[in-house]
Amino acid sequence: MERIWAVGAMSGTSMDGVDTAELLTDGSDIFAFGETGYRPYTEPERAVLRAAMGKWQGDPGVAEAANVVETAHIEALRLYGKKLIGFHGQTLAHAPGGQGTHQAGSGDVLAEALGAPVVWDFRTADVGLGGQGAPLAPAFHFACARWIGAEAPVVFLNLGGVANITWVDPRVDQMDAPGAMLAFDTGPANAPLDDLVRAATGADYDAAGQLAAGGRCYAALSEAVLEHRFFGELPPKSLDRNELSHVLEPITTLPLADALTTLADVVGRSVARALAFCPEMPAQVLVAGGGRQNPTLMAALHAHISCPVNPVETVGLDGDMLEAQAFAYLAVRVQAGLPTSFPSTTGVGASVGGGRISRPTSEV
Repeated sequence: MERIWAVGAMSGTSMDGVDTAELLTDGSDIFAFGETGYRPYTEPERAVLRAAMGKWQGDPGVAEAANVVETAHIEALRLYGKKLIGFHGQTLAHAPGGQGTHQAGSGDVLAEALGAPVVWDFRTADVGLGGQGAPLAPAFHFACARWIGAEAPVVFLNLGGVANITWVDPRVDQMDAPGAMLAFDTGPANAPLDDLVRAATGADYDAAGQLAAGGRCYAALSEAVLEHRFFGELPPKSLDRNELSHVLEPITTLPLADALTTLADVVGRSVARALAFCPEMPAQVLVAGGGRQNPTLMAALHAHISCPVNPVETVGLDGDMLEAQAFAYLAVRVQAGLPTSFPSTTGVGASVGGGRISRPTSEV
């Protein structure tokens, strides 16, 4: 397969902004990492997105949210020229097995504005075939395990609004082979912490975990959260951003610092519980996403996980851009006709290639 430079764009459930990243790949191997960028959402834009959370196509406020997403992505992606683009959009609602999955933003709009082909709508095909539609980064994680030269199983942990893991065995040659990967959402991560901080202080998040650092952990409340059926369900499984809000409510009524510390403990315990589902304990857990910059969250992981836990930077990866890079990688896979999700990553019945390609009118 041909090596090409592609650009990925990711706007996660934390709704902080748009990450963009270049990647040189043939859809199988990684050959080089390129430029990266970040376009933050303004506070008015975040307000529009927050008002649309949990809503579906045609609901009030959804068109406005889509316009915010498209405008921000067009601004962020103009800098890269006319490369192939992987566009995730902004997840507003996710209910596999129910209404489906909803990512705001149209690849048609981006393709026309940028004059470049755009691969988007990555989740719908998977959900339509019985999969969870998430997580989608595992194929890229498999390639990353090869790129870093891993020789034993490794787990990639993403601490975004929701936490998810990919267990990879680099000793297996093909990502769709039995025993190559296992991936699933493990539980909440930054979303409930960010929401608490925003409500109490107006800040977007607990910078460097300073508020949580002074809190007390109420272990009994943390343990009670893990009694929810989600944590005992066999993977693959996925979680909507606010799906466990009612379960976390007893913690959110604590004083702010105590609530943040206890929520961090929930994250640590839930990831540890998730590792018990893996075929074998990984040699290490490599952490990406904004949560890795919160010392209280990282301490909770260290407290509950028996193997080494390190930021992905320790192996030469970029923890802020891993998901954007993943969508560049997935875009090339879609263009090459390769599968993007698998029974062991989303629970879909067979390997499936998600995503559709929009091309500018000039190319049609």
